Order: sequence, then C-alpha cells, then structure tokens
Amino acid sequence: MSQRMRKVQKVAREVLGEAIQNLKDPRIGFVTVTAVRVSADLRHARVLVSVLGTEEEQHATMAGLASATPHLRAALGHEMRIKYLPELAFELD
Repeated sequence: MSQRMRKVQKVAREVLGEAIQNLKDPRIGFVTVTAVRVSADLRHARVLVSVLGTEEEQHATMAGLASATPHLRAALGHEMRIKYLPELAFELD
C-alpha cells in the first residue's frame, strides 16, 4: 500500500467520523468509523462502521448513512484535495 493511500484512508476516517457525528438524521445512532479501505485507484472507499444498539437500530443507522452519503462525500471533498472523490460504501464492522 502506498503512502498516499494510507494518508487518504487516515484523513477520510477522521473527516467521516466527525461528519457522521454532526448529522441530524434521527435514524443514525451512535456510530464509530473503525476503518476506511480505499481502492488502489482512489475511486472507491469501503467505510467500516461500528454501531451500538439492537439489530433494528443497526439497520436503521445503515439506511441513514446510505441516505447521507452525498452530504458525507461533500464534507470529504472540503477536506481533501484529490482529483476524484471516492464513492463511499458503508459496511458494518
């Protein structure tokens, strides 16, 4: 893994973790971004999250994150200066 990929993953984890905490969606519960895995071409990112709560609350939180993906990508774009912003895919860790 290149140093650039590591840096993109680190910055994405920090920015997304903060941005998710600031979302006002009532479906989104307590979420922790545990890791971000970026593809070699930096166009796709798997965001691994840990969600506290029951299975229903986890599903609701994942639905809330999916609907907030454009907003989270925009927040990532404000902090990162790269040619292509990665497409975000959220997965439970």
